[in-house]
Amino acid sequence: MDTLNSVIVDINNVFWDWLLIPLVIVTGVYFTARSGIVQLRLLPEMFRVVAEKGTPAADGKRSVSAFGAFSISAAARVGTGNIAGVATAISVGGPGAVFWMWAMATLGAASAFVESTLAQLYKRPEHEPGTFRGGPAYYMQHGLGRRWQGLIFAVVITVTFGFVFNAVQANTIVATSRASLAAIDGDWFAPLVGLVLVGLLGLVIFGGVRRISRITEVLVPVMAMVYLLLGIAVVALNLDDLPRVFADIVGGAFGVREVVGGGIGMAVTQGIRRGMFSNEAGLGSSPNAAAAADVSHPVKQGLVQSLGVYFDTLLVCSITAFIILTSDPDLSERHSADLTQTALRTTLGSWAGHVLTAVVFMLAFSSMIGNFYYGRANIEFITGHPRLLTVFRVLVLVAVFGGALGSVALIWNLADVFMGVMALVNLTAILPLGAVAVRLLADYRAQRHAGKDPVYVHRAEIADPAGVACWQTRRDQW
Repeated sequence: MDTLNSVIVDINNVFWDWLLIPLVIVTGVYFTARSGIVQLRLLPEMFRVVAEKGTPAADGKRSVSAFGAFSISAAARVGTGNIAGVATAISVGGPGAVFWMWAMATLGAASAFVESTLAQLYKRPEHEPGTFRGGPAYYMQHGLGRRWQGLIFAVVITVTFGFVFNAVQANTIVATSRASLAAIDGDWFAPLVGLVLVGLLGLVIFGGVRRISRITEVLVPVMAMVYLLLGIAVVALNLDDLPRVFADIVGGAFGVREVVGGGIGMAVTQGIRRGMFSNEAGLGSSPNAAAAADVSHPVKQGLVQSLGVYFDTLLVCSITAFIILTSDPDLSERHSADLTQTALRTTLGSWAGHVLTAVVFMLAFSSMIGNFYYGRANIEFITGHPRLLTVFRVLVLVAVFGGALGSVALIWNLADVFMGVMALVNLTAILPLGAVAVRLLADYRAQRHAGKDPVYVHRAEIADPAGVACWQTRRDQW
């Protein structure tokens, strides 16, 4: 097992350092420039469109709203990456990793805008009225005419989110539960937690996309609020220490000591890796949720998912960083969610560790729901056969149980490998399709400047009508 883990680490280091990280940075800079810094200039518009309600579908039920799609993507984004992932980044890359998480979230929000806008444009109708499916596999086939690339992506994201990332979530739940309930821990503990997770998740994933949306709309705000309140309490009790924390973060990102010791490279690498695991910008996952929304213009979901990147990294991940760094921890002893747990206990008392266990459970469980949805949407791209979907549901539950029993280090390193491959396939698709998203943005802004709530009527000069299925076509221009 140790040999396998060592091989995976070596592969990760070469793959991320020499290929993926440069590509992620170049893509973020390119889309920031092409879109006119959309992730900052249209920030107020993001808050406006995320509050829009879904419209009633033909069967009388409400369709998935902009906020509903935001909740599905946030359910997958806001998970153990915000607690365990940030802790890992700090323990391995030092406080400077936090700065690079912030930097890449700001750049990555432009990539998130592009991929989610494209997902909306090229989405396809579901069997239920008023529901849709889509994502990178769909814009690879219908936008680029590369079904082969879409199939590769569909397989990779199904394995990554349906199996590997869900195993990570289950593993983190077991780890934090053990730390919180050490007095009753035993060999039976992990299998019991795994069975509980399998039972609860099974009740959800054998329902439809509307059930997923309804559950995540409740879970995500509740779990985020509880965790943010804990973080605010820690910050309030350590206000005098904040200048030192910011100095450590900036100094760790650019300091002379880090340059000499090679620490900046580790801070950049960990910041980008853990940041992408957490906010998923450019990864190709959130577009699957963006496509589910029933909105009047594709750009609206591009803006909503950009906001999701900020919510995840600049807010939730930052709270984790402040919790850890204000406690001035010994980074050599702890490396994952237990680092955050120890920091909370140090500041607030032992009760806070138990509360965090409950928060991690909610975060990770909602992530499992979002992860399942991503795999489901891509299974339907490969084939719509209902038996395959049933097999997929069962295998997801098996992966969750296996993750509860598995090795922490091996599971996290496997997650890095699959996440990297998935991002590579997606980024090579959105780079050539980015011009379509830019033209859609121009159409949206023109309508907003005219005082309208933008409504998209598909035009051939924006995208080839042959690839667009869910938007009315007209020949004349606005």
